Amino acid sequence: MIYVPSRMGQLNRRALLRRLQKLGVASRAELAKSLGMSQPTAGKIVDELIAAEVLEEVDVAETNGGETSLRGRPGRKLRLNDSNPRLLAIQLGLQTTTVTSLSLGIPDADEWQVTFSNAAANGADPAQAWENHLRAAAKKISGTGFYGALLSVPGILDEAANRILFSPNLHWTEKADLAEIVRRVWKLPVLLVQEERALALGHHLANPDCDDFMLVDFGDGVGGAIIVDGKPLANPLPISGEIGHTPVLGNTRRCGCGATGCVETLVSLRGLLESFSVATRGKKNTWAEMREYISEKGIEPWLASSLDAAATAVAGALNVLGLRHVVITGSLTELPPAVMAHLARAVQNGSMWAKFGEVKCAAAPRRRTAGLLAVGLDRLVVPESGDKKNLSKKLRC
Repeated sequence: MIYVPSRMGQLNRRALLRRLQKLGVASRAELAKSLGMSQPTAGKIVDELIAAEVLEEVDVAETNGGETSLRGRPGRKLRLNDSNPRLLAIQLGLQTTTVTSLSLGIPDADEWQVTFSNAAANGADPAQAWENHLRAAAKKISGTGFYGALLSVPGILDEAANRILFSPNLHWTEKADLAEIVRRVWKLPVLLVQEERALALGHHLANPDCDDFMLVDFGDGVGGAIIVDGKPLANPLPISGEIGHTPVLGNTRRCGCGATGCVETLVSLRGLLESFSVATRGKKNTWAEMREYISEKGIEPWLASSLDAAATAVAGALNVLGLRHVVITGSLTELPPAVMAHLARAVQNGSMWAKFGEVKCAAAPRRRTAGLLAVGLDRLVVPESGDKKNLSKKLRC
């Protein structure tokens, strides 16, 4: 028999899952108390989610004053099912694509099972080449019974339509139906997730007390995402956090978006290496050489001006949004600590709140798989009741 939950029942399930995400492990009684829910109601939801293999019970040793008790049986507590893969995660990057299966437990770090190049042979259709690579990757991914696939993509994404509107660095994806390509390979429901949004959701899932922040990621491009009250900032247009396409006065570099002077042409991987090569008169031009050079020489004018331009864009966004916490991920965090220190000072200098309050700008690891998991839990495992795009397997009784 198929069990179709009421809207209130589904809201209770979503609330219980979110609380368990924050707690990590908890007993039925602890969940009921923290949610203000009756124990019979919480117990019924837990039993249904265990039957659906969304939750699992684990033995947890009881502690007393920080010491493990040796008496009695270990306590039985709940956690998100970390024993079996239930979601498929795919990251489409500028040059490579990575694929992995995910359990519902929060991953400690990004670990990808398969990586392949996006390159297509001369004259070949890049979308067809990508599909062929995916088919080869599918043979290497273990697991069955996936709820669906989550695809992290760059560019401006219309989530409602599940398609890319504009991708400055991967224009072929604007015409390709990526969701349909993945469906043909795995026969699964597919959701596209904007890559910076995935990183922000992943950071929040791993740091649930961090409810209000702007994440800025530096890599092939520069992008951002905003979390307010623990949720992605809602916008009337499918565009947000496009920090990298803020124009910089006097910058004449051409950007992949078609404009001239975008800040990402200065602080992306390519932009930094271009400035570094000019500063060293072409004698050095690799990432390792640049890292070593900065360690020895410190923040020279060519680097300071690029970091200041990025900080101006970030501080301007903080002033408009009314935020005071910036999370930096990606390539800048891999450089000597002086780089992040300079960026943080420049952001604080340009932020109005820093004049009389605290503005935090800190580095963090990329947590893309955690972000894709967060979307999967929210939209595939226990979606809102009444959603016409309900893609989850219904709970069975």
